[in-house]
Amino acid sequence: MLTINNLSKSYSKGKIKALDGVSLELANGVYALLGPNGAGKSTLMNILTLGLKQDSGEVSWGDKSIESAGRAYRTILGYMPQQQGLYDGFRGIDFLYYMAGLKDIEKGLVESEVERVAGLVNLSDRMTDRLSGYSGGMKQRVLLAAAILGNPEIVILDEPTAGLDPKERIRVREIVKSMAGDKIIIFATHVVSDIETIADEVILLKKGIIADRGAVADLCGKFEVEDLESVYMKVFGE
Repeated sequence: MLTINNLSKSYSKGKIKALDGVSLELANGVYALLGPNGAGKSTLMNILTLGLKQDSGEVSWGDKSIESAGRAYRTILGYMPQQQGLYDGFRGIDFLYYMAGLKDIEKGLVESEVERVAGLVNLSDRMTDRLSGYSGGMKQRVLLAAAILGNPEIVILDEPTAGLDPKERIRVREIVKSMAGDKIIIFATHVVSDIETIADEVILLKKGIIADRGAVADLCGKFEVEDLESVYMKVFGE
């Protein structure tokens, strides 16, 4: 269980409130964190991955805060950031071996694990190419592969389908759904179609506050609309 309790974060000396008392309890499944740019999604992702410190509130994994759990928490965490911060001189296989080392994956398992994730994201035949020759979509896919190396218990994906063509967007959705049985997967996006068919629960984040949450069918029923896109329009007015 990942527990987020009354989490708040501000910028510009308190003038901009990115998160305002966010509380969630997450068990295994796919959680779609849905909202427009500036809603607070990336701030929440950065706190959950220990890249940013909250002003108040706590995030707990089991009976410990993620800060106190430290390395033990990091070993069960997979993260795909929104920005593509890659070493262009690396080959795809070099990058995944490097990430496997950072994750302390047992040496005897690294080769098979790299082959597994490369196959999942449809990059097996491009592993010996340098990242400088990858398209934007390929870079997204290798970042996804890095996130799921080592079969982590928590997977956090920040806009994972950015730059992908329609076929690859579908592939990413299928990969995410296939992993959901024994993991907590947080899929942050502003693209409704990416998560409408795979999310066990949708969390609607608006200006740092949870505006609503629930299964797709429940949200559609509550707002008396036929699809999640219409729910999005009603909540965010876009």
